[in-house]
Amino acid sequence: MLNVAIRCASTSVAQRSSGGFWTWLTGARSNALPPPDFTLPGVTIPPPLPDLVEPGKTKITTLANGVKIASETTPGPSCSVGVYVNCGSVHEAPETLGATQLLKKMAFTTTTNRSHLRVVREIEAVGGNVKTSANREMMSYSYAALKTYMPEMVEVLIDCVRNPAFLDWEVKEQIMKLKAELAEASSNPETFLLEALHSTGYSGALATPLIASESSVSRLNTNVLEYFLAENYIAPRIVLAATGVDHDELVSIAEPLLSDMPGVTGPAKPKSTYVGGEYRRTADSSNTDVALAFEVPGGWLKEKEFVTVSVLQTLLGGGGTYSWGRHGKGLHSSLNHLANEFDQIRSIAAFKDVHSNTGIFGIHTSTDAAFVPKAIDLATRELTSLATPGKVDQTQLDRAKATAKSAILMNLESKASATEDMGRQVLAFGERKPVEHLLKAVDGVTLKDITALAEKIISSPLTMASHGNVLNVPTYDSVSGKFRSK
Repeated sequence: MLNVAIRCASTSVAQRSSGGFWTWLTGARSNALPPPDFTLPGVTIPPPLPDLVEPGKTKITTLANGVKIASETTPGPSCSVGVYVNCGSVHEAPETLGATQLLKKMAFTTTTNRSHLRVVREIEAVGGNVKTSANREMMSYSYAALKTYMPEMVEVLIDCVRNPAFLDWEVKEQIMKLKAELAEASSNPETFLLEALHSTGYSGALATPLIASESSVSRLNTNVLEYFLAENYIAPRIVLAATGVDHDELVSIAEPLLSDMPGVTGPAKPKSTYVGGEYRRTADSSNTDVALAFEVPGGWLKEKEFVTVSVLQTLLGGGGTYSWGRHGKGLHSSLNHLANEFDQIRSIAAFKDVHSNTGIFGIHTSTDAAFVPKAIDLATRELTSLATPGKVDQTQLDRAKATAKSAILMNLESKASATEDMGRQVLAFGERKPVEHLLKAVDGVTLKDITALAEKIISSPLTMASHGNVLNVPTYDSVSGKFRSK
């Protein structure tokens, strides 16, 4: 009875209430709740967002001296800005070997306008994130932060790229750090093999080491860096790219900072010729790492071949002892099946390293030393099967194309990756092709394309590199003969 009385009392109080918050807000005295579509006085409901928002288009402005400024708008509070220079290890001469790697280390240090401390403090003050990379054909400097700080980001970025002070003590300090990094990188089998494939497989510029020797780095100094910068960091080779910004605002800020750069035409890009060959390096290890590679004709400037070789890579896939369907290494790929079937194989995967006019494609495997001959036979079988009509069916091709497309789309979800893609394309083509164009090209790959390109690739000279316990690695001629007899 007491509980019933309490409930009745509560109901009575609720019925006699003055309306609570609603009464306070509207001044009305009512016990009934307002309908859901009741319009609050002085409150305007914004229009609903459309079901499909068209992605921002890339806008490009070319300054009088040849510098290109590219951008596209994207939703979100952050933006990414990058400077991309058509310069890499292929532009190094014997006296400047290692310059690109040292320039990467010297990025965002003291400039002629800022101390190193000031550069760091200004980046930290806006919560920014900076990154520099150096490869065989391009240097990149990127800066990501909230888009409200875009003017400050552009000014600091261009200052660090254009006006490094190259103080002697900073250069010496970074040389010491670079030596330690290069020693660590050269002891990594995968990194070493990629270097060996280039130094052995090419003659000319692409044979120039990206990971320079300690003796080459020791010869670098302020004068060498200043000469290399003046020779290669010229207006026609530079692109400023950004995502998440207004193009007109970007141009108004960047143009005064870049318009005085020399617009001279630099030296022609050095030539490279693919020749093939073998490189072996013995190391104290019970494992053996082997890479078999062939030339990708035309490089990424030939879109059809580049797209097809990307599908070839996803067809082969790969994996290792601890690989379970990672991106690009699906459980259904042929190489992943090998890793699961043979316990001696620690990892096996297809790889590609494509440049503007050429590239390499092949298989890298890490295995027990005694199992190397068998592993090479398995890799040879998988590569030659791609060039055999009927060995790849439509279901496998469709799965590989879906994987390739997902890789493209997931990569472009990052503003930094989208900015780099924009900078790279504008440097190469003078424009940025929309992602739909690339997806359509992937969809257009046929079984005939796969067979034709695979046959063309394995018809080029073999490049073979091995690292570790190399006693059981077959001779170059015996492995190369397996492809010639196909």
